[in-house]
Amino acid sequence: MADALLDTGVWYAVLDRRDRDHRRCVEAIEGVAGRLVSTEAVLTETIWLLEALPAGLHGCAEFVRRGAVTLVPVSAESLARAVELMLRYRNVPMDYADASLVTLGEDLGLDTVLTLDRRGFGVYRLHGRRAFQIVP
Repeated sequence: MADALLDTGVWYAVLDRRDRDHRRCVEAIEGVAGRLVSTEAVLTETIWLLEALPAGLHGCAEFVRRGAVTLVPVSAESLARAVELMLRYRNVPMDYADASLVTLGEDLGLDTVLTLDRRGFGVYRLHGRRAFQIVP
C-alpha cells in the first residue's frame, strides 16, 4: 500500500512487544510502501499510553526521529474542520485525535488508516462520503 494514516492503537502496539496486537501491527506497518503520516494529537495520545513502559517514551521519540512517521502540523482550517467532525460524530464518539486524522486524510487524499479502532473508523467518512480502508 502507498501512504497511510497512523492511529494511536497501532503505533502503541508496535512499540509494546507485549501487546496482543503487536505482530499484526508490525506486519501492517511493514506493508506500507509509502509514508506513514499522523498528527501531533495522535502522538500525544501514544506518548500518554506509553508512559508506563520503561522504554516507551524513548521508543516513541525514536520512531519519529528516525522518520518512521511523518507528523503533519494542524492548520487553523484543519482545526476548524476537526471541530466540525467532532460535532457531527459526537454519538460515535469522535475525539480530537481521530478528527485530526480524518481531516489529514481529507487534506492529503488518503483513505487508508492503520488503526485498531474499527468502530470509529468504520463509521467516519472522508468528505462525508468515502469510507476508510482499515488496516490491519
